[in-house]
Amino acid sequence: MLARKTTLQTFLLFALFAALAVLALFPFYCLALASFKPSKELLRYGLNIKLQPELLSFHNYSFIFSAGAAKYMGWYKNSAIVTIVYTVCCLLLSSMVGYGLAMYRFVGRNILFVFVLLVMMIPVEMIMLPLYKQMIAFNLIDSFGGVILPFVVSPLPIFFFRQFAAGLPRDFLDAGRIDGCTEYGIFFKIFVPLMAPAFGAMAIVQSLASWNSFVWPLIVLNSGEKLTLPIGLASLVTPYGNNYDILIAGSVLAIVPIMAVFIFFQRFFVSGLTVGGVKG
Repeated sequence: MLARKTTLQTFLLFALFAALAVLALFPFYCLALASFKPSKELLRYGLNIKLQPELLSFHNYSFIFSAGAAKYMGWYKNSAIVTIVYTVCCLLLSSMVGYGLAMYRFVGRNILFVFVLLVMMIPVEMIMLPLYKQMIAFNLIDSFGGVILPFVVSPLPIFFFRQFAAGLPRDFLDAGRIDGCTEYGIFFKIFVPLMAPAFGAMAIVQSLASWNSFVWPLIVLNSGEKLTLPIGLASLVTPYGNNYDILIAGSVLAIVPIMAVFIFFQRFFVSGLTVGGVKG
């Protein structure tokens, strides 16, 4: 009787999560289906679930990789450069700050951590004007450096890495010093492998934030050849609505890198978020 009850509960849970998965994937199905339809059909009926084989074609994708290849692939390359550089630098610097706040005892450590928490509460829109003036002073307007630099050390990754490192034994730190390892050696050789789940979780979060970033790159970048993918796709929208088919097809292709990142790091994602929130 107990085994039958357990089997029923398992089946119900599976059915529930399957239904939630279908519900979550439904918008992607509509988007993918619409990417094969002509623009006039989208303007007439919008996104829908009707599967009409006579209307489906690869024209939108062929246009992207032929006539529109120069612009679209340029936007794609710019977004890839910004996302990769930002994610790598953000994970490296933020992990070092979080590790330092968790492992070292020094005057003002808790005050610094409180400031990190306070910065997390400030909307980015409130500091865009000061950041823009700062980028002008640094002569970084219309450059990838101006897009990356202001957010390369973010409060959320610092908080996350600090929480994760606080749950690791300090004995590793003492053992590394006894073996004659430098402080940087202890971090890179001992703690970075132990913090792999945290790196995986933050790699997904930060790469997604950078890939989808729109407002700040729109403010900083001026040249057409330096536009990132979200800005480039937004420029396809005209008052006449004649580019929605290309916009949707480009949006479908824009999802591919983020899906690849999530699939690659998904085994770290849940464990990283769970362990990182255990000890404060």
